[in-house]
Amino acid sequence: MNRNLSVLILVLVAGLGAGATFFLQYATAPHISAEQRLIESRNLLDMLLPGSYDNQPLDQPLALKDVALSSSTLLGGYLATVGGKPSAVILRSQTIGYEGTIELLIVIDVNGKLLGVKTLKQSETPGLGGKIADQPNPWLQSFIGKSRVDPADSGWALKKDQGQFDQIAGATVTSRAVVSAIHDALRYFDEHQPQLTGSGQ
Repeated sequence: MNRNLSVLILVLVAGLGAGATFFLQYATAPHISAEQRLIESRNLLDMLLPGSYDNQPLDQPLALKDVALSSSTLLGGYLATVGGKPSAVILRSQTIGYEGTIELLIVIDVNGKLLGVKTLKQSETPGLGGKIADQPNPWLQSFIGKSRVDPADSGWALKKDQGQFDQIAGATVTSRAVVSAIHDALRYFDEHQPQLTGSGQ
């Protein structure tokens, strides 16, 4: 009898512990989810100027998923609007660098000008291609204001390849990959602007 009672008490204690753990996870899950969304939102939207959007772009994903381009892949995107009118398109792009994949965030205004580029993920060589993830990043900032036609297609290359852009020192492969991915994104935007901004619906 004592043994049965001990087993019963043990089962009850274990059940109470499991129930308390479940309740705690259930109660805190919305808060954790909200915090994760806030962090993701800040990470994805910090290149948009204050006042340049008044919607929640993450709630307006674009119908993009694994769109293969010439040198990169578009993983997805979002639309920023102000007063109900499109103001910018945010594209997530993935390309192959020297050590592996590089994931970029590329922000383009409705006129096709680049508002900003940042690295979300990378595995490049520290101190060389890994500099692509530095924040702030003067090399990535040098692309701001460029568009598909400025420079012309032939200019979207490194200077050592007869293009217009400097490279990250010691990181030719990384630099080429990023320049090509940015050019891909601008070209895609130019060719699909009505669908991306909703003005073609």
